[in-house]
Amino acid sequence: MTTISTARGALDSNEKPAADTVGTTSALDATAGTTATATTAPAADVTAEAIALAASLPLDEKVALLTGAATWTLREIAEIGMRTMTVSDGPIGVRGTGEDGLPSAQLPAPSATAATWDVDLQERLGTLMAAEARRKGVDVILAPVVNLQRSPVGGRHFECLSEDPLLTARLAVSFVDAIQAQGIAACVKHFVGNETETDRTNYLSRIDEQTLREVYLAPFEAVVDAGVWTIMAAYNGLTRDGVDATSTAHEPLLSGILKGEWQFDGIVISDWLATKTAVEPALAGLDLVMPGPGGPWAEGLLAAVESGLVPEQVIDDKVARIVRLAGRVGALSGIAGDTLPFDPTGATADPAGDEIVALLTDAAARSTVVLRNDADLLPVSEELGGRITLIGHNAVEPFTQGGGSAFVTPPHVSEPLEALRAAFPGATVDLHRGGSTKVGAPLAPAEVLSTPAGGPGVLVEHLDGDGAVIGSHIALDGESLWFPIDGDVVASVRITTDLHLKTAGRHLIDLGPVGAHRVVVDGVERSTSDAVVGAEVILDSSYANPERIETWIETDEPRTVRIEIDAQVVDGESYGHFVRVHFRYLEPGLSIEEEIELAVAAAAGSDLAVVIVGTNPETESEGWDRPTLALPGRQNELVRRVAAVNPRTVVVVNAGAPVILPWLDEVAAVLWWWLPGQEAGASLAAVLTGAIEPSGRLPWTLPAREEDVPVPNGTPVDGLIDYTEGRDVGHRGWDRRGLVPAREFGYGLGYTEWAYRGIELVAAASDEAPDALVIARVTIENAGARDGREVVQVYLSTDDVERPVRWLAGFAVADVTVGATSTIDIPLARRSFETWSTDAAAWTLPAGMYRVQAGRSSRDLRLEAAHAVGG
Repeated sequence: MTTISTARGALDSNEKPAADTVGTTSALDATAGTTATATTAPAADVTAEAIALAASLPLDEKVALLTGAATWTLREIAEIGMRTMTVSDGPIGVRGTGEDGLPSAQLPAPSATAATWDVDLQERLGTLMAAEARRKGVDVILAPVVNLQRSPVGGRHFECLSEDPLLTARLAVSFVDAIQAQGIAACVKHFVGNETETDRTNYLSRIDEQTLREVYLAPFEAVVDAGVWTIMAAYNGLTRDGVDATSTAHEPLLSGILKGEWQFDGIVISDWLATKTAVEPALAGLDLVMPGPGGPWAEGLLAAVESGLVPEQVIDDKVARIVRLAGRVGALSGIAGDTLPFDPTGATADPAGDEIVALLTDAAARSTVVLRNDADLLPVSEELGGRITLIGHNAVEPFTQGGGSAFVTPPHVSEPLEALRAAFPGATVDLHRGGSTKVGAPLAPAEVLSTPAGGPGVLVEHLDGDGAVIGSHIALDGESLWFPIDGDVVASVRITTDLHLKTAGRHLIDLGPVGAHRVVVDGVERSTSDAVVGAEVILDSSYANPERIETWIETDEPRTVRIEIDAQVVDGESYGHFVRVHFRYLEPGLSIEEEIELAVAAAAGSDLAVVIVGTNPETESEGWDRPTLALPGRQNELVRRVAAVNPRTVVVVNAGAPVILPWLDEVAAVLWWWLPGQEAGASLAAVLTGAIEPSGRLPWTLPAREEDVPVPNGTPVDGLIDYTEGRDVGHRGWDRRGLVPAREFGYGLGYTEWAYRGIELVAAASDEAPDALVIARVTIENAGARDGREVVQVYLSTDDVERPVRWLAGFAVADVTVGATSTIDIPLARRSFETWSTDAAAWTLPAGMYRVQAGRSSRDLRLEAAHAVGG
C-alpha cells in the first residue's frame, strides 16, 4: 500500500490525502468547497462593475480607501456595496482582531510542519486556517512567511518554513492554495530580504541579482504563479539596480518585478507602520498602508495627487486591486453565495473539537524528527510498567509557540505529564523540573497583589500634564501588564500595588516598565528614566521584552512590599496610546542545583527517563535575534547527568530553531519536537509509543558547533546586510565549506529502515507535469519491521563550480508497508536546472551533464543518474 505526495502583531503577551494515507481526514476536508459547482462568471462580472463604479468616486474617497480604517480593518465603500474587510495575523493560527474573545486553534510552528515535507498536510492545515478565519470574521490571513532561514539565530526562524527555496516554495503554494480555495486571502510575507530582526526597520539588504532571483525571490514567484491575492512589503530596504529604497517604496521590486514581470494582480500591503512617506511608495507600487487610521497617505497622498506628483490613474489601479480582493473574498454585496467557488458562510469547527485535535496531533507528531535511536529504544511499548520520570522546565511549561505576531491563545494545551500518564497506564509517571531555564521571574500571580485600599489587583491612577490625578481604575491579574489609555487626556500614570511576601526567604521582584519611568520598591528608588518612547517599541518588539529592574528582598517572616511606578503613556500611532509594565515575581524555592539533584535521583530509579529541553519565550521571538545557539540555563548539564544514571534516556528538544546539542551522540534517543502547538503532550505521547511515526526530516541544517555556521548572524553593519554567501544558503553553504554538521538538511530516521533499489529518468508528459524537464523515477523498499513513511529527496549537481555543490530539485512523501516496494515519480522542474543570467536579464538553461541523486538527506544520497541538457 503506497500513497505518494509530490512534492504585525497586536500587543500580545508575548490535493487531499488518499484514503490509505496515514493521518486524519476531517469534516473540514469534506466540506471544503461544497458550493464549487457554481460558475464564477457572475462574481467576476460584479467585481468588474464595482471596479468601474469605484473609479468614478471622488478622489478623496479613493485615496482614503488606501489606508486601513483601523489596526486590522480596511475601509468600506457603501456606494459600491463593498463592506469592510478584516485581516489577522498568522501563521500558526488566526488570532482575529482580539475583540471576539474566542480562542484560536494553535498549529505547530511553520518550521515544524515544514519538517513533514508534506504538501498534502500543508493543504489540510490551510483548510483549517481558512475555517478559523471564517469563524473569526477574517478575510485576509497574514501568512505564510516565505523568507528563508538564512542564519539559525534569526528571531523569526520558527515562523519560516525552511532554509531551502524549493522546499519553502512547494509547501507555501499548497498552504496558500488551500486557504484561498475557501475564499480567504493569504498574504505572503515579507517581500523581500527580511531574514533578520536586528534593526529590522532600518537596514538595507544587499543581494546580488542572481542570488535574489534564484534564492530569495523564488518562493514569492512561486506563490504569485499560483495566484496569491496579497503580498506584504517588508520593513527593511533593498539595494538593487542602483536603487536603495525601503521595500514599501522600491519601484524596481514592486512595479518592475512583482506587478510587471510576474503580472501580480493582487494588492501589496505594507507591514504595519512600515510606510514613512506619501509619494515614493505610491509611485513604487504599494497599494495599501496599514494600519490605520492616519499615516503618511492619510496625511499627504491626496495633496500629492492634486499637485500632480502622483497621477490619479495610479490611485485608480490601487483601488481596483482592493475592490478585486473584495470580490475574491465575497465582500461585495452584489455577489451571492451561489456565484462563488466557496461557501461564504464557511465551514467552521471547534478548535478544541475532535477533528481539529486529531489533525493537530498528527501534524505535530509527523513533524517530529528522530535524530538518534540507539538500540531501537524507541518506540516504547504502551505496556511499559514501572516508573517513567519526566524531566525539564519545558516538560513543566512546554514552549508551544514563539513570540510576536504569530502569538495566539489556544483553547487548551495538552500537557506532557497528563498525556504520558494516559499513554502508559501501567506505569507511574512523575515530573521534575530540573531547574528553571528563564532569566526573568514568572508573572506575578493575582493573589499576591493588592491595592493600597486592600482590594485585589493594582491601582492605576491617570495623571494630567501637571501630575494631577484625573481618573483611576483597578487592574487585575494579567491586565496589570497592559493599560490602554486615552492619550489625548492622560499624560502619564501612577501604578501602586502591595506585593505580599507570604513566606520567609529571598524574594525576587522583577519589574519592566516601557519608556520613561520612575520605579520605587519598598521606599527605595530602583530606577528612573526620562527616555520617552513611541511606536518604535512595537516595531522592535521591545514592549514585550523591556529592560528588567530587579529587587531582591530577604525576609525572616511574611511581609508586604509597596511598589510604586510612574510610567509614560506611549503613543503607538495607529495602535493607540498605552502603558506597558511587566510585573514579575519569584518566591523562594529550591536552587537550580537542588532541582537537578532531585531529577537525577528520580531518573536513576526509573525504567525510562524523558528529558524535555529547549528554548522559551525569552529566546525565540519576533523583534530580536538570538545572541547564541546554546540552550538556556543548565540544560546540557541536566541531560548528561540524567543519561549517566539511566541508559534508557530519551531527550526531546522543544525548540523552533537550531540549538547546539553537545551530547547528541552520547544519549540513547533524541527527538526534535519543535514548537508543537496546542496538542503538544498528545503528539509526544503518540511519538513515544509509535502510535504515530515521527516521520519528520530536518528542513534546515543542525550545527554541531556555532563557529561552523556559514552565516553566523544577520547583524547589519553600517545599516547594511551583505549576502556575501550568494546562492549558498543553508545546506548549500555547509557543502561549499566542506563542513560536517551535527545533522544535515533532510535528516530524519523515523521508525523503520529503507533500501533504495533504483533510479531512472523518464520523459515528463506535458499534460501531467507541464513544468517538468524530466521525471526521476525512484524505487524504494521498506526493509524494516514497521510500516513507515519516507521522504524521498532528489538533488542536482553539475561540474560548474559557480553553481552550488548540490541543490534540492524535488521530493516526495511515500507511505509503504513492511517489506513492500514502491516506485515514486518525482518531477524535476525546468526551473531547477535553470540559472539566472544577469547579463541577459533572463532565465537560461545551461547545457551539460547533470547528476541526479536520490536519497534520504542532502548527504545520504544512495542512487545516481545522469541527465544531459542539449548544447
